[in-house]
Amino acid sequence: MQKLLSYPLTIIFFLLFGLVLVIFHPIQWICLNVFGYHAHKGSVSLLNWFIMRCTNVLGTRYRFKNNQNIPTNRPLIIVTNHQSMYDIPPIIWYMRKYHPKFVSKIELGKGIPSVSYNLRHSGSALIDRKDPKQSIAELQRLAKYIEENNRSAVIFPEGTRSRTGVPKPFRTTGLKVLMKNAPSALIVPISINNSWKLLRYGKSPMGLGSHVTFDVHPPIENKGNADEVIAQIEKQIVSGVKIK
Repeated sequence: MQKLLSYPLTIIFFLLFGLVLVIFHPIQWICLNVFGYHAHKGSVSLLNWFIMRCTNVLGTRYRFKNNQNIPTNRPLIIVTNHQSMYDIPPIIWYMRKYHPKFVSKIELGKGIPSVSYNLRHSGSALIDRKDPKQSIAELQRLAKYIEENNRSAVIFPEGTRSRTGVPKPFRTTGLKVLMKNAPSALIVPISINNSWKLLRYGKSPMGLGSHVTFDVHPPIENKGNADEVIAQIEKQIVSGVKIK
């Protein structure tokens, strides 16, 4: 019954979602080219707030729990598990004062209104998974950018999203590159739950009534043996993932 109900609601969602992307594309362009970085960054934050509101049509609810005292005057490496593309808007919105930039696959850098423009012009890293040399260079650029500007890089070390919510083993190369090239960055682990349920039936229809939660764990200093630090990060994130 729920799946049958999801078909008409999915149509409404995609219409609203598409409308938001189309409207915010020229808004982003104007903000960046006329008013500069901070106006563009504000438009991107607002874009992602509206994307979250679009998912409310599907009965989606969000809880973002952050009781940590995270500074804004130093770079951050935000590390989280990955369950769906809908992981991203809440991170951009709720972590907006930290200027999050994403590690994303290069294919998303073109063809998607608003999303592709933001990835190309916000400072995010677009990596070609088939070209390790290009990927490492992009990650190094992003790391140096956040180091110099006290901004944050968001990375999903699983590489691809988990379709069932069960965390996949971390691929550590990208995270190590960020850690090495942004040595003063504070590492912020986040556990995401239930965003995979938005895609429980695949790309369509959308899942209904998902309660998507984000739990920000105590930050970890970027010091010591990288493998040991990453193992600690992974353990912290996985401990906060609850499969129901």
